[in-house]
Amino acid sequence: MKPRFFLITLIAAVFVAMEAHTLSAQVPPPAAQFATPVLQRDDQGTVTLTCATPGAVIRYSIDGSDPGPKGGPYLAPVALAHGGVVKARAFSADHKLKSELAEAKFEPLPGVARPPTTLVPCTQDRDWPTYDWAKRHAAVTALTRERRAELVFVGDSITQMFGGQPHDRGQPGKNVWEKFYGPRNAANLGFGYDYVENTLWRLQHGELDGAKAKVVVVHIGTNNTGKNSAEEIAAGIRAICEEIQKCQPSAKILLLAILPRSPKPDASRAKLGEVNKLIAKFDGQNGITFLDAGTKFVAEDGSISRELMGDFLHPTEKGYTLWAEAMEPVLSRLLGESKP
Repeated sequence: MKPRFFLITLIAAVFVAMEAHTLSAQVPPPAAQFATPVLQRDDQGTVTLTCATPGAVIRYSIDGSDPGPKGGPYLAPVALAHGGVVKARAFSADHKLKSELAEAKFEPLPGVARPPTTLVPCTQDRDWPTYDWAKRHAAVTALTRERRAELVFVGDSITQMFGGQPHDRGQPGKNVWEKFYGPRNAANLGFGYDYVENTLWRLQHGELDGAKAKVVVVHIGTNNTGKNSAEEIAAGIRAICEEIQKCQPSAKILLLAILPRSPKPDASRAKLGEVNKLIAKFDGQNGITFLDAGTKFVAEDGSISRELMGDFLHPTEKGYTLWAEAMEPVLSRLLGESKP
């Protein structure tokens, strides 16, 4: 073999080896090599989850379900002084590979009663891949801090689809948002599929800390109708208002009645009516103003038009216009833009 040919062959072999090494480094370990998470609880009842596999995402549950690829991501220790069952799996970043299930049952600490689920903060990612819950949490936390937002909206997908950055899903109310709130240094903390307890977790983990809020608008609770009583939902909403008061003590709260849902009156709409009666009692307490704009979406026969709610849950652009117009006089007064 000629020296020059030998040298070229050797160089080619080195490049092939380097490429193979790079590719192997990019390929996540097979499921069998994903370490099972370790669950530990301290004397204060705080549960910590760890995984020995680098880059793995731990997903957990505290409701007894097996955490799947859409389970809540573990982002911080879980307060579980009241006890319960924690289950966890480690997943690859693309949600496709997973570890074996880890499970632990923790007894309540002495004297600690079990609260309703609406008062136990936890994460969620049920709407993935429509948007990534953890990424949105990080993004809105940074955005609120950078803008020092003066007007903040807190809620679920109904709020998320109103408008505002980040644009991580469809926003039929975008034009309405820009018209009413674009000039007002507003931030949207709405997260699709959020339960009350998910929103409570977000507020306890920094989303409002960087704001300079004059008013915080709250609309949350519709996703809890299938698993919680009206009293439990109302208790969770009160906890959210209390958390807002801790984070932004000088801010006023505009607490909105949960919008009606379903084509015609049914059990879900009836439960929301019960919740609204309960949270209406918060009006005037600790800077809370309650407003019910839901009647504007319901016809005389009790029906809701697709013109206002395309899926009988999320407003259309016309529906968001009605909602914004109903809020405007109260919001302007709370922001100090008009005289009481």
